[in-house]
Parts: sequence; C-alpha cells; structure tokens
Amino acid sequence: MFPSFLPINVRQLTEPDSIQLACQIQQTDIQTSLLSQAISTSYVRQSKGGIPIVFLHGFDSSLLEFRRIIPIIAAQQEVWVIDLLGFGFTQRLVDCPFSSDSIRTHLQAFWQTQINQPMILVGVSMGGAAAIEFTLKYPEAVHKLILIDSAGFSQPPAMGKFLIEPLGKLATKFLSNPNVRKGVSEKAYFDKTFVTADAQLCAALHLEMPNWSKALIAFTRSGGYGYLLDRLSEIQQETLILWGKQDQILGTKPAQQFQDNLPNSQFHWIDNCGHVPHLEQPQITAQLILDFILF
Repeated sequence: MFPSFLPINVRQLTEPDSIQLACQIQQTDIQTSLLSQAISTSYVRQSKGGIPIVFLHGFDSSLLEFRRIIPIIAAQQEVWVIDLLGFGFTQRLVDCPFSSDSIRTHLQAFWQTQINQPMILVGVSMGGAAAIEFTLKYPEAVHKLILIDSAGFSQPPAMGKFLIEPLGKLATKFLSNPNVRKGVSEKAYFDKTFVTADAQLCAALHLEMPNWSKALIAFTRSGGYGYLLDRLSEIQQETLILWGKQDQILGTKPAQQFQDNLPNSQFHWIDNCGHVPHLEQPQITAQLILDFILF
C-alpha cells in the first residue's frame, strides 16, 4: 500500500525496488526555527542496529534515488533516508525559506528529534555539499562522512538571482519536460539501459508535489551550494570518497580535489559508472560503504 501523501502516479511504478521503497515512505512533523508551523518531512527508516547511516539525495531529486542500495545496506546496518527541505516529498510550505541554510536547519531538527546520536552521513551530488555543510556546523552529530560524486567545487550560477517571474516559471517548466529529464538521466549513467520508464518516474514523481516549482526557484535564487574547498580541512571525521569513473555531470577533477583537501579521507573509483554509483553499481558501492563502516 502506497502512502496517501504520495502523488497518484506512484501506482505506475513497476520495478520491485522502487515499489518497496515507495511503500515504506513515512512522514513526521518536524518543528524548526524556520516557521511556527511544523514541516511534514518524508523519510524511510530500516533498522538493523549499529550506528545509523543517513542518506541525502541530490538536486531536484528524492529519497527514491536510493532504492537500489538501501536493501543491501539495511540488511546489516540501520539506515535512514531523508527528503531534504524543498525537495522530494517533504512539505513545501509557502512561507518557508528555501536555501542551503534552511536545509541545514531542518536536517539538524530532524536529526535531533528522530536520531539524536552520532551518525554516518552519506551525501550524493548536491547531498554531498549538504553533508559537508552539516558536518562543519554540527560535528558532534557526524561520526563518519561519505561523499558520492559530491558537489561543492563550483560557484552557484550567477543567473540564479535573476530567476524572477516569469523567468522562474519558464525555467522550471523546462526542467519538468520529460525529454529534458530523460536527457539528464542518460548523461548521469554510463550504461544508458538503466534509464527505464520506472527510473524516469522515480526521478520525476516529486514534481507533482505542491509548490515544487516555487521551492526550486527560491532555492536557486538563494545561491544553493557554493565553493567549499577552503573549509574542507576543518573536517576531522574519517571520510570515504566514492566517484564514478565516467561521471559526465561533475567530471572527475573534483574527485582528486576532495581527496587532496580532506585530511582524514580514503578514495575509491567505481569503474563502468557515471554520476550515480548508488544506482548504477549498487552492490559495489554498498560493499565499499560497509567495509568503511565495519572494518
């Protein structure tokens, strides 16, 4: 049974991993300093004990992007997957600010009320930048850090601040076009056969949530996540860096930059893989994560 707060098109999912994860999505009201009203926050928890592993998704995405890796890791470790503020199926309240600062504030409130112990924080693409900023602000909450094809080495586009109406609506209308989204997905994978109809639905289902366009415009106008290189040396947690060897979204240069600037890190290439190792090579990615955690 799919949760009632998900868009009705969730019923069109066909692949077992997608259906299973969608059925497990829950919502809880998280009170933050951002608003007087609590924010209904979407997440999945699969518990097997041990230090909790918390996964953060990429830009304009949702927790469904972890559908292939979660079952593998949850067989051995407690797993949480969270929809970041302004993304996924988490509530987008009209008066809420949407920025990297508000994402961090919301994530801290979720961690404090739901987890409240040091965690292993995993960030993918934009989620990697979110994980880095969170670790810098709340080091006591992060036991270890894992970055997968992480953002954080580029300045946000200057055009973001100019996304006023009607340009903002035109931009999000372009991003919501199925052909545009399919093109982005095909670029994200090394093996294009992964871009199935089910994968496309997983990547677009959250667009049907209320205020998707407004939140995306507001986040982009805020500047999103910028350049983090100068602060990486402050991170003392053990860090695992995983990178698809054929990444065409961010390229491969940032992989070496992360390795050079994180003082307590180890690095692994994942071959025959693009920007999304957790989707394209879930077995290899999961094993590298578990080896890092358990040994």
